[in-house]
Amino acid sequence: MKLFALAALLLLAVPWAAAEEAAPKESGMAQARAAFELTIQAPDDIRDLLTRHLELQRYRELTDLSDDELVRLLREAQEDARRLVGTLGYFSPVIAMAHQADQGRPSVVTLTVTPGEATRITQVTMQFTGAIADDVLAAAQRDQIRASWSLPAGNRFTQSAWDAAKQQALRQLTSLRFPTGRISDSLADIDPETGQAHLQLTLDSGPAYRMGDLVIEGLQRYNKDLVQGLARLTPGSTYSLAELVASQQRLTDSGYFDSAFVTIDTQADPEAAPVQIKLREAQLQKLVLGIGASTDSGSRLSAEHTHHKLPGIGWRAVSKLQLARDNRAIGSELTSPPDPDNWRWAVSGLLQNQLLGSRDVTSQQLRGGRKQSHERIDRNLYVQYDRAASVDTDATEPVIAQSISANYAFAVRYYDNLPFPSSGWGWGAELGGGTTLGSQRETYTRLLTRWQGFVGLGQGDSTRASTSRLALRAAAGTVLAKDSASLPSTQLFLAGGDNSVRGYGLNDIGVTLADGSTTAGRYLTTGSVEWQRPIRINGRISDWESTAFVDLGAVANKPSELDAKFGVGVGARWNSPVGPLQIDLAYGVAVQRFRLHMNLGFTF
Repeated sequence: MKLFALAALLLLAVPWAAAEEAAPKESGMAQARAAFELTIQAPDDIRDLLTRHLELQRYRELTDLSDDELVRLLREAQEDARRLVGTLGYFSPVIAMAHQADQGRPSVVTLTVTPGEATRITQVTMQFTGAIADDVLAAAQRDQIRASWSLPAGNRFTQSAWDAAKQQALRQLTSLRFPTGRISDSLADIDPETGQAHLQLTLDSGPAYRMGDLVIEGLQRYNKDLVQGLARLTPGSTYSLAELVASQQRLTDSGYFDSAFVTIDTQADPEAAPVQIKLREAQLQKLVLGIGASTDSGSRLSAEHTHHKLPGIGWRAVSKLQLARDNRAIGSELTSPPDPDNWRWAVSGLLQNQLLGSRDVTSQQLRGGRKQSHERIDRNLYVQYDRAASVDTDATEPVIAQSISANYAFAVRYYDNLPFPSSGWGWGAELGGGTTLGSQRETYTRLLTRWQGFVGLGQGDSTRASTSRLALRAAAGTVLAKDSASLPSTQLFLAGGDNSVRGYGLNDIGVTLADGSTTAGRYLTTGSVEWQRPIRINGRISDWESTAFVDLGAVANKPSELDAKFGVGVGARWNSPVGPLQIDLAYGVAVQRFRLHMNLGFTF
């Protein structure tokens, strides 16, 4: 027991000893204090600027700053503040510096700025030298640069706005015809007494350039014809930065190349400057495995294999396998390299088993034709064979229907910012005609059109709308044929799901038969009105939006039988790094129950 008590006393003594040793150190730390505390009294924009950039801020934490040195720094700080305030257009500010010393505590320095009247621009003089000055073909470009000048007379002068306006004018100059253009002279003539600024800018265009032959680097397995077909740059055409960027985008989007850089050789003859294309080819084959889930399809497994150059024919082959709750599919598509107009031959096959309405449908599809893709419009011409075997939940014998048809489809997109559009519209349509196959053949015509648009309800910035907007969707389809025609269910229509009528499951809206089962119909109509409003956090627009919506849809075999089913709800949108995430809670009015919908990505 005595040993135990002695040990306890020793343990208690250790913290006291440590505290005694630490006391002198803590006392020494207390003696080391900051040189001064800085308070800035000024309008918000000036205070923010001085807080970030005033040179005096660097010396606040010094512990060995003498009083004489501090006085010198304060004198310099006044001139530094005057210079910084001048960048905001205030050239006659009243700046006062107060210094209050307090024994044993850091000095208190107060900087007070009364900016006075802001300097206004009274005149802008813009001149052009070089080829653009006398080039008749460049008159529209000169007028455009002048018309879009972002700092006209009457505006407040700031250094940042002056710099931005000059850079914008230079970008407009060098983006068309004149890649070597430069600012040869610029002057902001400020009169502090009158608060007026006279701006002078001279743009030297240099020579006008025309694009010459393509100089391609980095090809190993592909030939130059493929690159020329994707680049679509014509020798002899006027230099355009937009065309070079679009060409570069087409090359990278093609899948044949991991990277592409397209530039013009400004050291060469301007009348035929070579276009340099530097490429890094993608792997010949690629396998992508995926796992996912959605409220429409449940959990999902997928595998996609791409072969960019099949031996013998040189076409690309993309084969896909998908396993989902109500949809299992395997298919492959072969596409040829594009021709100079970006048309490709395409052949595809698809084997699919899916739940359409209340019926289990096993279908086969073969397609062959040509397709073309551009930034704004896609086109597709093809012949298609369809076969579908439909089985009711209570039936044992499948109903088999076959058809062959010729089709034309297109989609036009004019959105402001993909994949996060806040304005613009898209329109697509499919027109097909064919005949059923089997013992009794009947001709039919199939039409489907869809539209989507975004209408802003207020002013927006350059990247996203800063106020609310309406997102509108509409679709209509019809199959014109005799009542006796037996058509594959894959050629008919169903509605419901994440991107159709929310509040209902995928393909739940169809023709209701006498036994209560649901099947695809010959007429379709759907529509949606959604109010989207950005969510602000601390007064700033976040990547989240709130939504409220009304959806409707109807499917029938006769127009007079169309009976719309409504879904209403609220939701949220998140502009995630991989695309827009849609989360909605919808109430299906006809089925009187709630349903959660989640979807990732934007497609039209």
